[in-house]
Amino acid sequence: MPSAHGHQGQYFVYVMSNRTHVLYVGMTNDLMRRVFEHKHKLLSGLTARYSLDRLVYFEETTDVQEAIARGKQTKAWPRAKKLALIESANPPWQDLSRSWFDRKKSPRADLSLGSE
Repeated sequence: MPSAHGHQGQYFVYVMSNRTHVLYVGMTNDLMRRVFEHKHKLLSGLTARYSLDRLVYFEETTDVQEAIARGKQTKAWPRAKKLALIESANPPWQDLSRSWFDRKKSPRADLSLGSE
């Protein structure tokens, strides 16, 4: 089971959103930390300004260059293609991190989205 915290050699491309489906594509080696920063507006910019507090998509790789390239590729896509990517893996647009920060639950999360 992969860890949301990531380990050396784990990289994530992710999409944050809000209730009106504004999108932000990012890349990190520690998904849980980064999502926490977005949710608590610890990062200035688009995610704080638009309250992008829902993790709606992510993918994982062990190759940092692949993650960087995939992040750039995804950011450059038209909005419709990004929406299709999210809806293919997460049709109800659920916050995939909704249970990560619940103190009653383990801080580890099952990052599986099914087939990618």
